[in-house]
Amino acid sequence: MSKHDKKKSKDDERSSDKASVSEPVSGGHHVAKAHGQPATVDASLPDTRDALLELHAAARRRRNSAALGGTEHREAIDELGRIEIRIADVERAMTPPRG
Repeated sequence: MSKHDKKKSKDDERSSDKASVSEPVSGGHHVAKAHGQPATVDASLPDTRDALLELHAAARRRRNSAALGGTEHREAIDELGRIEIRIADVERAMTPPRG
């Protein structure tokens, strides 16, 4: 028996002890909950999906060419977030909705 087998048997014993307590076994995952602040739509951005996608591509290029963690990198990431929120807002208003 290797040391990994011993560890596994100890883990199995612990999990069987926990399972005997009247708690439901959930696989270790939890239900996602809302967090943070709701997104605000930047109305100063264009209101067409195509124009927003062009801005998004340009912001991605700026992010990818900037030094990781630098000011330009962080600013490009923030801009990408604003653009993506605006794209989602425009798509929700489409008939039929996209996305």
